[in-house]
Amino acid sequence: MDYRYLGNSGLKVSEITYGNWLTHGSQVENDVATQCVRAALDAGITTFDTADAYANGAAEQVLGEALKTERRESLEVFTKVYWPVGPKGVNDVGLSRKHIMEGINASLARLQMDYVDLYQAHRYDHETPLEETIQAFADVVRSGKALYIGVSEWDADQLRRGQELARQAGFSIVSNQPQYSALWRVIEKKVVPASRELGISQIVWSPMAQGVLSGKYEPGKDAPSGSRATDSKGGSQTISRFMDDKTLTAVQRLKPVAEQAGLKMSQLAVAWVLQNDNVASALVGASRPEQVAENVAAAGVKLDKDAMKAIDKALSGVVETDPAKTVSPEHRPA
Repeated sequence: MDYRYLGNSGLKVSEITYGNWLTHGSQVENDVATQCVRAALDAGITTFDTADAYANGAAEQVLGEALKTERRESLEVFTKVYWPVGPKGVNDVGLSRKHIMEGINASLARLQMDYVDLYQAHRYDHETPLEETIQAFADVVRSGKALYIGVSEWDADQLRRGQELARQAGFSIVSNQPQYSALWRVIEKKVVPASRELGISQIVWSPMAQGVLSGKYEPGKDAPSGSRATDSKGGSQTISRFMDDKTLTAVQRLKPVAEQAGLKMSQLAVAWVLQNDNVASALVGASRPEQVAENVAAAGVKLDKDAMKAIDKALSGVVETDPAKTVSPEHRPA
């Protein structure tokens, strides 16, 4: 396992972060989820990412239980706030001071921890003054309940304004958590240049494009039984944008590229995002312990220029690059 600094900070994180979106507390039984966390630790992963909204708090509970016997100082634990949680009342959502202060306390209780290493704005809240949000995060840091602050899916202008206010409040935003993969490159034109300017790293989610870049979905064929594309609890919706035959055909052209690099297609996908030096870590999940070791093999891999060109050629015509796709809801979700 290799480690990288998170933004312009002294915090190092593992190149592979174990995330439990769509798995813990919903798709995967708790004992299997714990086995996956143990496999992550055994593989050298020290960084774990969750959110209050994942399975409405259950994902945080499962992660906290799985980690409670570990030395806390040896871990980097991340969580988030924004999406509706709990009974989903009018103030159980967004980035108001009320929701942030109540949210961090609830997350820490579920995680059975005194602090998180990184507390992240899970989206940009257009209904709360940014000054209010940033001041609340500053107070969370000063209280010792979070050591660092990050965001997720903020566009370049939001990052610039947020960082300006954060520095005035006495802290810095150190990370952004966007979707990023060889198929979804919307951060490259604006978000990444702004982040480099501001001292912000990317912690990228869905580096395998919801599993499509693993090559297991083939054009003209039904999705494998038990796969994310057949999951009725939300997985099938998140993967749908990549499930057209043109995209699936292009992905199959990556097989010889992966073979030439001595990698599985899933490993090639994770290694690809790690070639971007603004990416601090790639988020991977697992529904089985053996998947963790497979993903970790992408850490430290250096793809040569020929491999990178071959990937671009194989996926030509199906890659999304529009920076306008980095967007948060105009109104808080109910």
